[in-house]
Order: sequence, then C-alpha cells, then structure tokens
Amino acid sequence: MAREGRQGKGRNQGEERDEFVDRLVAINRVAKTVKGGKNFGFAALVVVGDQKGRVGFGKGKAREVPEAIRKAAQEAKRHMIRVPLREGRTLHHDGEGRHGAGKVVLRSAPPGTGVIAGGPMRAVFETVGIQDVVAKSIGSSNPYNMVRATFDALKEQTNPRAIAAKRGMKLSDILTRRGAAPEETAPKQEEAASDA
Repeated sequence: MAREGRQGKGRNQGEERDEFVDRLVAINRVAKTVKGGKNFGFAALVVVGDQKGRVGFGKGKAREVPEAIRKAAQEAKRHMIRVPLREGRTLHHDGEGRHGAGKVVLRSAPPGTGVIAGGPMRAVFETVGIQDVVAKSIGSSNPYNMVRATFDALKEQTNPRAIAAKRGMKLSDILTRRGAAPEETAPKQEEAASDA
C-alpha cells in the first residue's frame, strides 16, 4: 500500500510539473571577486507559463547552470500574472510597455499571423499561450529589460467583461460598439453634409 501511495504522489507531482512550460531566455556567467581570487557562477532568466493566460518570469544565480535555472523557475512560479486573451489566441487590444531603456509595442493580430516577435518577447508569448501577435522592441535589447517591458504591456491588458463591469454596462453593448464603431460614425457625417 505504501508503494501505491508513493506512485500516486509522484504522478501528481508530474502533472503539476507538466502544467507549466518554461523557457530559458538568457544565461550569463557572473563573477564575484573575493580575497582569494574570483568565484564564478551563472545567472539565468527564465519565463514560465501555463499557455492559458498565466505567465511569470524569474532570475536565479548559482554555481551551476541547472541550479540557476531551477531557482529562476521557482521565482517565476511565485510571481505569475494573468493575461486576458481574446479567443484564447491573441490580445484584446494594442499596448505599450516600458522598463528602463526598454520599450515594446504589442498589437493584436488576425488568425494565422503567428508570433512575430524577437527572442525574449517570443519566449513570453509562447509561455502565455498567445498564438497571433505582432510585437516590436524599441530601445534596449537587454533581455531583462525587454521581458520586464513586455510584462508591463501585458499587465495593461483588459477584457471587455472587465470594462463592462467598470462602466455598469452589459457585455453585449461593449462588444456591439466595438464591432459597429465605423458604421456609427458614417451616418453622422452624411447628416452633417445634408444639413449644410
């Protein structure tokens, strides 16, 4: 019976591990100067997500690469954010994010576009579960700043349900307005022309 319990426990841990996907974004060799010389170690930047809208990033330092990656992944799981996705594949609206000298611009895209983004940003989008997005990094190409700027932009994302609740409106009103915005402006212009 004890053996079955252990197998069950291991299976649950495996499922928990499989729930998240992690991507190694950057790894650096770092040195600490001490009295006897230099102690070398490794710093890792890892992005972790469940590909369903939850994502986090973390950094870890250790004497060995696998240990640094493990520490970074643990920190990423502790600091996760939820990103609302439209149809489970793209962003609800365009956005900009900044961190230090890093600036990123994110744009929602139609189906079939794919992930058009550079290295660190691509890792974030793949782990969060975004399939269609166009992104551009303007400024610093430092992976730490790019990841933080991307997270800044993702934190600003809102969904129509949240906007409807904030304004005290129905969700259907928000969605119909978004779809019919160009048509509503056209008749007003025609009326103005006929009045003149």
